[in-house]
Amino acid sequence: MAKKPTWVIDKERGKRAAAAETIWLFGLHAVRDALANPNREVLRLVVSKNAADKLSETVAARRITPEIADPRRFPVPLDPGSVHQGAAVEVKPLDWGDWRALARGADGRAVVVMLDRVSDPHNVGAILRSAEVFGATAVIAPARHSAPETGALAKTASGALERMPYARIGNLGDAMEALKADGFWMVGLAEEAAQTIDEVAKTHAEAHVALVMGAEGPGLRERTRDLCDVLAKIPFARDFGSLNVSNAAAVALYALTRE
Repeated sequence: MAKKPTWVIDKERGKRAAAAETIWLFGLHAVRDALANPNREVLRLVVSKNAADKLSETVAARRITPEIADPRRFPVPLDPGSVHQGAAVEVKPLDWGDWRALARGADGRAVVVMLDRVSDPHNVGAILRSAEVFGATAVIAPARHSAPETGALAKTASGALERMPYARIGNLGDAMEALKADGFWMVGLAEEAAQTIDEVAKTHAEAHVALVMGAEGPGLRERTRDLCDVLAKIPFARDFGSLNVSNAAAVALYALTRE
């Protein structure tokens, strides 16, 4: 077999690199919110006739011409089983800018969520949704070993990905130290903690707080745990059962923000 010319190999590599820098978001909610976000760079919109009718106002406001496709032969590179609802949009990842400024917020008390190797996009999407509902200023996670922006994450977030800053940083421990220097109190969620999340919330009702959460199973890593100022638990009514990380985040955020 003849070898490919160098220019052909370089062109193919360039195409793969360019493809890796874009994301396909799918589902009516995720697509509508991406189109409505002026900070989201939109490259291509593919919709069924039915979805085009439902998204007509948003599409017109965005001034983009959609490609009409058969929903049964949807010409978009989605994972099998993805419930696209006849709508998908190719976009560039969001650039949120200075993550420390995002964490501090504009004014008043700030509550952020810091994720230690939470890699399931459905969990991260649900956490973004809860963070928006309970008024968090940002969700922060390491660039490695955490869920990147994906269609599955965006669909679970139900639009929150477009509005809730999701900052992926180099090192979580370094980010924790930086926020501690900015006056944040680090609250790690751990089932073996002595204090409940309600008790910790009352003690720190006026402080800037970072809710630090680990992946299901492994929990917080050693350095992450050591950098926490206090550990808190969600009390259970029985000696069995547990919450997944996204449900635990919602309960903890409610406790931290209701005070």
